[in-house]
Amino acid sequence: MLSVIVPVYNEEENLEEFHRRLLEVCSLLKEEYEIIYVDDGSNDKSIEIIKNFVESNSHTLYISLYRNFGQHASVMAGFSQAQGNIIMTLDADLQNPPEEIPKFIEKSNSGFDVIAGRRINRKDSISRKILSNFMNKIISFMTGVKLHDYGCMMRLYSRPIIDQLLKFGEKSVYIPAFTTWLSKKTLEIDINHDKRQKGKTKYSLLKLMRQAFDLITAYTLVPIQLIGLFGFFLFLLGIFLFFYLMYFRIFVGSPSSLTSFIAILIFLSGSILFALGIISEYLVRLYKEVRKMPLYVIRESSFDLNDKRNSK
Repeated sequence: MLSVIVPVYNEEENLEEFHRRLLEVCSLLKEEYEIIYVDDGSNDKSIEIIKNFVESNSHTLYISLYRNFGQHASVMAGFSQAQGNIIMTLDADLQNPPEEIPKFIEKSNSGFDVIAGRRINRKDSISRKILSNFMNKIISFMTGVKLHDYGCMMRLYSRPIIDQLLKFGEKSVYIPAFTTWLSKKTLEIDINHDKRQKGKTKYSLLKLMRQAFDLITAYTLVPIQLIGLFGFFLFLLGIFLFFYLMYFRIFVGSPSSLTSFIAILIFLSGSILFALGIISEYLVRLYKEVRKMPLYVIRESSFDLNDKRNSK
């Protein structure tokens, strides 16, 4: 059985066409399927449209969250309810065409645990593509998880991988990296990428950078180790500058010693603040794990919540 998890946030303009195309694709598959829409606190008519889908099609289910918890939380909510032995995630903005789903199903029959989409001929802005490419290389290097496209939402997972994710995944887990790290049976396949026709993207450059920074601090100690090396370098540099300025002031004389001192002070202060920022990221991750705030809370759904979890 195939479960398709579709996180939704303010996609009223795309949902009708998306659902029609998704049903057409799924109806041609040789196995049972379910479509699970997870409304992430939309403030447009998305949830009303989704409820209409559920009423008109027995394969369609929905989860509605109390507020906007974020895409990660929405996907995890969908995973917790999915019944399929293979599970796909897919955005509702139609940039990743539902017609690509058979490619993933075909490859899943070869025994892969994780099949990740790699967008070719991306229809995004130049600045976003450059930043995305740069971040992908940095993340692959620092985490050791070799993927070319971390930002592609179109992915397929085997049931055992999702079970392990639900069992061991921390609240700050980054799903693509964690699931790829879990299994060596991972494949990346090329998929088409279309331009968004309606609505606005929910991923600003700031959010993409925030996501990349979360990923790096979640799966590697390299940043905090680099801070230690950088701090040691600054320590040696500070000693050198101290003796240099003392020598310069005592034996040579300088009318601008205060200027040099201020410049050095600003440099060192900035370095310390930067280091504290990275250390704080690790502390925040610990804080998120120990506090009792749920990853998501379900307002309503078409599932029987007496037998399912409504929060995590």
